[in-house]
Amino acid sequence: MKITADQLRNLYLEFFKSKGHAVISGASLIPENDPTVLFTTAGMHPLVPYLMGKMPHPAGTRLTDVQKCVRTGDIDEVGDSAHLTFFEMLGNWSLNDYFKKEAIGWSFEFLTTKLGFSPDQLSVTVFKGEEGIPADEEAAAIWKSLGIPDERIYRLPREDNWWGPAGETGPCGPDTEMFIDTGKPACGPDCRPGCHCGKFIEIWNDVFMQFNKTAEGKFEPLGRHNVDTGMGVERTICMMNGLDTVYDTDVFAPIMAKIKELSGKASFETPEDVRSSRVVADHMRTATFILGDQKGGVTPGNVGANYVLRRLIRSAVRHARRLGIAPGFTEKMAATIVDEYKHVYPELEANRERVFQELLAEETRFGKTLDEGKREFDKTVAGIRRKNEFMGAKDPAYVPETQISGKQAFRLYDTYGYPLEMTQELAREIGFTVDVAGYQECFKAHQKLSRANVGSAKSGLAEHSEETTALHTATHLLHKALKIVLGDHCNQKGSNITAERLRLDFTHGEKMTPEQIRKVEDIVNEQIKADLPVYRDMMTLDEARAAGATALFSNKYTDEKLSVYTMGRTREDFFSKEVCTGPHVEHTGVLGHFKIKKEESSSAGVRRIKAVLEK
Repeated sequence: MKITADQLRNLYLEFFKSKGHAVISGASLIPENDPTVLFTTAGMHPLVPYLMGKMPHPAGTRLTDVQKCVRTGDIDEVGDSAHLTFFEMLGNWSLNDYFKKEAIGWSFEFLTTKLGFSPDQLSVTVFKGEEGIPADEEAAAIWKSLGIPDERIYRLPREDNWWGPAGETGPCGPDTEMFIDTGKPACGPDCRPGCHCGKFIEIWNDVFMQFNKTAEGKFEPLGRHNVDTGMGVERTICMMNGLDTVYDTDVFAPIMAKIKELSGKASFETPEDVRSSRVVADHMRTATFILGDQKGGVTPGNVGANYVLRRLIRSAVRHARRLGIAPGFTEKMAATIVDEYKHVYPELEANRERVFQELLAEETRFGKTLDEGKREFDKTVAGIRRKNEFMGAKDPAYVPETQISGKQAFRLYDTYGYPLEMTQELAREIGFTVDVAGYQECFKAHQKLSRANVGSAKSGLAEHSEETTALHTATHLLHKALKIVLGDHCNQKGSNITAERLRLDFTHGEKMTPEQIRKVEDIVNEQIKADLPVYRDMMTLDEARAAGATALFSNKYTDEKLSVYTMGRTREDFFSKEVCTGPHVEHTGVLGHFKIKKEESSSAGVRRIKAVLEK
């Protein structure tokens, strides 16, 4: 069955709508109040409070959506047939509603009746049992009842078929993964789903949250059961259309065509050129979605999500140069990507000019850095030659060095963005070599340090403790206080909350004065002292705005119900009213004393405040 990405999205949502699911809007790529990840890595991120049972979801207990996701844990694998840093995730959820029988049954029904896969193509994995947790024979029995024979039901350990907890404790449970047999020969007697030889491709994952891991390491029944599922759009249409790689799908077709046009090549023949073209396509798509996100706030920088974005753009620039693509290409690539996706994600069109400006600025900055790197390479070689000349004059038997050390090669990569192959190419031209083993040692050490910086977590589950709930509530008070003191142009561009502090990024063009900071603190503390009740109501986006709520995004589905939190004497006489997923305290008097610890620049036109609640 041939299928496009648009058709797959619609098929999926309509199927689960027919099963009683409410279709909800996907969330921002920038997680709200979740310090465990830098980007939204799965559809469950915006549903955390509801999965945890903190509150009911406005749309009910059965939900489905399409979620934009960024995962960079495998960023160095991009360029093969399947790895991507940005992808679309189809998902459906049960919030203490249906469980394994329905979830597995509907997965099987959708794969076979809607997507047309033969049951004979399907292999599945289930949790085999470990650390005193019984095997998930319930899931296995359901698959058998649907006609999947036992020899295609693989029982695997926790590292393969278990989700969570995100931290040391919390909700977790077994999962069942679905794989399509591509028909390729097995790589050996141990070949099975999860093997990387290409015979089995994972298409869907159903997670069953039924346990809670305690501080003592015990797995106890959670007391509620949730289902969290995920199906990747790109991989699914790749398999359904019988294509070799995700880069051959309809979503990548115009992007790859633009790369060929800009490079002046009708096709890419060498493995190196093929990989470079895919890296440019993937990284430019991801960077465009991050910069064009509805929440915004992430620009190229040196820390956290900003660092990831910079790394993606600079890697795309390096590989574009390899392909002979002229400077200024990032804007042209982004225009193609925006045009391809704007009918699904209108925020890309709304932020088109901002995307172009940030990409061109970073491309220009990095171009200068690459030129500096070439000068640094020349200096490194000159230093080696001076040493050879000096040592040769002292000792006629001295053998001249013609190798750039691993440390020197890695410095060219880390500081100036020169990949190893570029340094090797320059070295070959002058009869030098590069200590590749030494470079790899430096690179591995760097990876250990930077993995936390690129958000390699599989998926995050925010810690909604009393501390984070209080700081989340205080963030709303801070947001309104900033508008009062600095002006209504102050809009939230991102937030990050841990148990110790809150961090809020907001639009403002200049450094706050000490007097302005004191005024903001005083306003927030006045609202805390007033012990305002916090109300939660459910309404559509239009209804929320009509009621005076702040909502810094547009909603795809006009009838979708959202949570609106009001802090005031009444719902009509309020200090703050915002659309938000929550959770919040019940009244502001429990928050303690609000104190701003730091006010600084986050990026051009965006300031950042870090603050605490003192008891």
